[in-house]
Order: sequence, then C-alpha cells, then structure tokens
Amino acid sequence: MTNRNNSIWINAGEASGDMHGAMLAKQLLKHDPDLKVIGMGGPDMEQAGCDIRYSMQLISLMGLTEVLPKLPRLLRLFGQIGDILKKERPKAIILIDCPDFNFRLVKIAHKLGIPVYYYITPQIWAWRQGRAKFLQKYVRKILCILPFEQQFFKDRGVDAKYVGHPLLDLIPLTELDAMEPDPDLIGILPGSRSKEISSLLPEFAKAAEKLASDFPHLKFSIARAPGVKEEKLRKFWPDHIPVTINQPENRYRLMRNSSLIMAASGTATLECALIGTPTLVAYKMAPLSAFLAKLIIKLKYASLANLIPDKLILPEYLLENATAENFYGQIKEWIEKPDSAQKVKDELKNLRKLIGEPGVAKRTADIIMQDLNNI
Repeated sequence: MTNRNNSIWINAGEASGDMHGAMLAKQLLKHDPDLKVIGMGGPDMEQAGCDIRYSMQLISLMGLTEVLPKLPRLLRLFGQIGDILKKERPKAIILIDCPDFNFRLVKIAHKLGIPVYYYITPQIWAWRQGRAKFLQKYVRKILCILPFEQQFFKDRGVDAKYVGHPLLDLIPLTELDAMEPDPDLIGILPGSRSKEISSLLPEFAKAAEKLASDFPHLKFSIARAPGVKEEKLRKFWPDHIPVTINQPENRYRLMRNSSLIMAASGTATLECALIGTPTLVAYKMAPLSAFLAKLIIKLKYASLANLIPDKLILPEYLLENATAENFYGQIKEWIEKPDSAQKVKDELKNLRKLIGEPGVAKRTADIIMQDLNNI
C-alpha cells in the first residue's frame, strides 16, 4: 500500500460500538504499537488509546424524526470527516454498526481509495437485504458476529468472515460457570427502553404474583439497565411481593444466580443463553408498528438464541402473546417439570459451542492487519 500513513480510522456511533471499538483498538495496537488509531467514538475508545476526532454523541441521538432538522449539521460533519481523511490518509477505515451514518461514510472512503472494513454489520438479513449490493460494491471485507451471516453475505458476493460474537469477550463465562444457581431465584430483565419497561414489567409482575402464590419459596430479582432509575422499576412492581433491584454491573451474576428468567427481547436474551439459564423471551409493540414490522421483517424467530441455531430453544411470547398468564404458565412448567428446563440448558450448551470461543477482538484485528499487508 502506497501513500498511506500508519493510521486506522474507527467509526462508532453509540455506546456498544464504542465498547467494541475500544476492544478492537487495543488488539490493533498490540499488532503495531506505532499505529495511530483515530476516529469517532466515546470514552471507551479514548481510554483504549484512540485519538477521538469527533464524539459519537454528535450522531447517537439522531432518530428518524430528527434527521431533517439535523441534515445541514450532518452534511457539514461528513464534509469535515472527508477533509480529515484526505489529510490523514489512513490505511484503513473500520466501521462498527450504525448504518444510517456509516453507509454515507463508506462512499467518502471509497472515493478516496481507502479500504473499508465493516465490523458488526447491520442486520440486513432481517430486512433491507438489498443493502448487500451496496456492501459488495464499497466494502473490502465484512467481519461477521453471527454464524449464519458469513454464508448470507458470501451468497451475495460480499467478502465476509465469521469472527465470533463480541459477548464472548465481555461475559466472564469461566467465572460464572463455577457458580451454582439459586433454585428459588427468578430473574427479571425488563429492558432499558421506557416503552418496553412500561409494557412488559407490569405483565412480569402479575406473573410473579401468581407464581409467589403457588410457590411461596420463590424470590424475585430485577436487573436494572444503565440509565434506568430504580423508582421507575418499583412503580410497576406490587408492594406486597418482595423484590431486589440489581445494579447494571451485576447483571451477569444475576443471570447466572437465577434458576429461570423472564426477559425482554434483545441482547440480554443472548447473554442469558450464553450463560446457560432457561429464559422466556417477551416482546411488545404498538399495533400499527407490529403490523408494519410483520410486512417488512421476515424472520422465523425474534431472539438470536433461536435464530443462530435456527430452532426454538428459548420460548418466545411476542405481541398479543406477551401476557402475564403465558409467562406464569411457562415458568410454572419449568418448575414443575425440571426435565423440560434441563433440556433447555442442554440446548444452550450446544448453542455456546456453535457461537465459538473468546478472542473475537483479537481475531478481528488479526484478519484486518493481515489483509492490509496483502494490499
């Protein structure tokens, strides 16, 4: 590669991307301590040694309804980043998720002849599959975090490699595996967004009331997500049912300590699956949104724990089926029929093997640096 500086631009637009970008940056710097890592991100990337040129907060608050008012500012931002890329001449750009922003940045990099690597791609296999053509044209290599993504992209002419899921590097699985679950503890993960908490937690609470009546020995514990106040959670929980509220940093211990879990659909359900705890998956949305989603999204399952093996391991209660009665019935079945819960645990062990081993950030850095040496 000629006429390029020994630098790499990493672009992350929200908190999880910042975290994964930081882990990747550390591995890139282990390859080459003289490498200069620059880009857009947050405090995690900065702490990892990145020179943050733009804060991810500039785009992290941008929603669909906010795009038009912010368009002039965004266009200026793209222009400024383009100027920096011309000046810095990095040898590569690594994009992390955030497609609405990063897809525009791809074109800028391509025009400047800078190789683009996409780590943690948007889930276009769920909807907007036509975007694969865009990635095939503009991105040099995709680093996939879900096993089935590699074949999906290869079938569409995109150079893709499965590296493993970043959760494998984040969850202390060896430590957690050594812990014994509390057979009386039911974990509750109501999510982080206000609407999912207000729609699901009351149903979880009603289910807990019925379970406490049938099984007085049961205990309940709620995982509080970052940014969610404890009083908000207690507002939806009956005073006469004892419950503990766990701090965000203790969520993995709660997932392991619990014998069974009721959880809002999302990353947390995959975390529970990797940790090995039988979990029911719940999801609600407004009727109009649900109708539109059914038209656009063509998926057999809602949870990654089921999508990855392409089989139902964790029971899903979605939309009109996300009721206290169904939650109660599922947990009751697992309690009264231990063999059914054990079957889920056995399936989750196989799922963990399918997802792979820790060292995801290292494998990603190895692939990128080796590929750059071949250009």
